[in-house]
Amino acid sequence: MLGLLLRVLPFWVREPLLIVVGSVFGVRIMYLAFVDGEWVAAVIGAAFLVFTAVRVHTVVRVLRARRNRPSAAPADGAGTDSAAQPQPQPQPQPQPQAAPAPAPTARRPAPAAQEKEPNAWGQALAAVAVFAALAAAVWLGPQLLPSEDVGRPRAASCASGEDEELPSAYTKKPGTVTGEELCEALNRPGLARLLGTPAETATTAYGTSGTAPLTDGKVAQPEAQVQFDTYTVNVSATYNELTTAQSVKLMEFGDETDVRTLSVLGRPAVLFSDHTMRIEFDLGSGGSGGPVEQGPLARTLSVALDGKDRGGSYDITVWSTSGTLPEDSALLGIAEAVLPELPERTV
Repeated sequence: MLGLLLRVLPFWVREPLLIVVGSVFGVRIMYLAFVDGEWVAAVIGAAFLVFTAVRVHTVVRVLRARRNRPSAAPADGAGTDSAAQPQPQPQPQPQPQAAPAPAPTARRPAPAAQEKEPNAWGQALAAVAVFAALAAAVWLGPQLLPSEDVGRPRAASCASGEDEELPSAYTKKPGTVTGEELCEALNRPGLARLLGTPAETATTAYGTSGTAPLTDGKVAQPEAQVQFDTYTVNVSATYNELTTAQSVKLMEFGDETDVRTLSVLGRPAVLFSDHTMRIEFDLGSGGSGGPVEQGPLARTLSVALDGKDRGGSYDITVWSTSGTLPEDSALLGIAEAVLPELPERTV
């Protein structure tokens, strides 16, 4: 269909059309190839530009031929010198005779009206204007038209805690993070990809700035949580004097399983598994809810607040309602992405 259309169009419409389309697509593809570093796209863009250069050369050659066209020959008899005509000689008077009837004079055919040639420049400018508008529509279409993401659920965002009054434990020690800061660091666009579920979108995201239990509000313990359809991720910070080495020793007497010590970002860390707790609340007819039950298994990566392990930790915990857990590399990837945005413990 496109080939038939190009063959039907006049020369001064077809060639500007090809020049505009070739130049726009060539420049666009070359730009995308430069941004993405794709050499295949660069070759395609260069082919468009070479094709455009050939069409420009063709148009220039035709314009020169039209400009150098020879002028029309003069009309018949227009250049005859009247002086070169012979002078009439006197002739003897003939005897009067009956004059014959004059023969009808043949009329010269009127010259055909010269056809008006189309305005080449007008056609060229019209073609360029039309296809420049089409090129602009193609170029700006993705920005002006609704994207494919319209109708999809948007990722949950962290609620702002500007009006929340922080406990005194957060103001006494410099560098203490808040629940909002933890949530902003955790709720990142690549979190689902790190968990191995890149197509999922966060359904819930929040952060709280609380204190550790049994400390009379003197030890800050903020936390943040982001929930997906498959996994739930929780990050908390504890500002106590318990070191990672001491935590590993206490795990020998606890219910933690699959304990593994390692180093993350130059800090002591430990990986372990433990069960979550399941609590049901009855909001119906005044019931108090069911008992506390054992929830699904969770995997936790605990990283010291600083490289010298002077106490406190950032804990990253992942679990799912189905009981499946991601690989340990997922927790390490989350820690390496989130912890650099959080301050280390100061003296």
